[in-house]
Amino acid sequence: MQNRTPILLLLTANAVSGFAQGISMLAIPWHFIDVLHNASLFGQIYAVITLGVIVWSLYAGALVDRHSRKKIFLLLCLICGVVVFSVALIGYALGYVPIPLIVLVFATTVFNYNVHYPTLYALSQEITEKGNYGRLNSLIEIQGQATSVLSGAFAAVLLSGGENGKFNLLGITLNLPFSITKWSLSDIFMLDAATYFIAILLIIGIRYTPTVINKIDVGSILERVKGGVLFLKQNKSLFVFGNASYSIFAVLLVEVHLLLPLYVKNYLNSGADVYASAEIYYAIGALFAGFFIRKVFASVKTVSAILMLIAITSVLLFICSITQSVIYFFIFSMLIGITNAGTRVLRVTWLFQHIPNNIIGRTGSVFQVINIVTRSLFIAIFSIAFFSEGTNVRWCYAIFGIYLMCSFSLLFLFSKKINGLERI
Repeated sequence: MQNRTPILLLLTANAVSGFAQGISMLAIPWHFIDVLHNASLFGQIYAVITLGVIVWSLYAGALVDRHSRKKIFLLLCLICGVVVFSVALIGYALGYVPIPLIVLVFATTVFNYNVHYPTLYALSQEITEKGNYGRLNSLIEIQGQATSVLSGAFAAVLLSGGENGKFNLLGITLNLPFSITKWSLSDIFMLDAATYFIAILLIIGIRYTPTVINKIDVGSILERVKGGVLFLKQNKSLFVFGNASYSIFAVLLVEVHLLLPLYVKNYLNSGADVYASAEIYYAIGALFAGFFIRKVFASVKTVSAILMLIAITSVLLFICSITQSVIYFFIFSMLIGITNAGTRVLRVTWLFQHIPNNIIGRTGSVFQVINIVTRSLFIAIFSIAFFSEGTNVRWCYAIFGIYLMCSFSLLFLFSKKINGLERI
């Protein structure tokens, strides 16, 4: 594999910034539900932020295809680091973090996600030979989920604390020779900010030679966005694949940020340790997918493999809606980690092989916008007070199961045409 050192630095920077970022994104929803006791308010805020990302995602894709991906990473880390650091300082000064500033950190991170990942994948494709696309995507998944395991473990401890050295992690009570005081949001945000600045230092050191010299589109933002839409309009089967295979991701984001804390608090009657442990189990499953998913489906066509993973996820969601068990929920979290991460590795590798690098950011933006609209609709629906009352959150999981079956049907109908598409 060429550019080994740049790839190592890229993955390390991604891991460092993602570690504390993951803790923050677990802490914020839990704060609204466990401390503010206002799940409906968080759902409404999440819906507005998600809708606001739509225009940004189209613009972000054009940025990724037009400018240096390294410079984009540096700018993202600088902006996010300054914002989160400033909020942490204000939190220390006031003794608490006001709701608008909590929302600012959450919104900044969400907006960052929508540029960070397209940039990460575009840069990965740019510095890697075609024969190593699958390998690098697996490495990205392994790195990302290993980071999630660590951030989930730390979140479980920092959000709940541990008196007399007793900590609950992964459903197991641990007895340690020391105690940890529950961290405030200001503490968590300060840790988050620090990792952004460390990532900047790592990214500055990245030097690489592109494996392919791309022809950069220097047209206006609108013209470049239209270029991505036109490409997909001319490749309808690719358009269907890109969206249908993205459905698990839509489910996961809404489940993690909106439904998961509600499900744990209201349906399982459990605390922050179970909430964060579910994230660890998910990451363990995703790690498995990163290491083995390409080997498991080595002799299976990508579309067929993704169809299987979508079907499994749908069944898991239906079972989750009728089973009130912490143990099953941990199993569910691990398995959905496998299906979501496995789908992502297979999906991104397939897209790398069928979309030129000079337009992949814009086509990715089209998929992203459609995914965002879908998530916004679900968030708006699930923010209705009915779903946060009693055990009604379980119906959200059943609705998601139905949605994935619809995606399965659409992908299955187009599977022959998709399999017939030529690689670039």
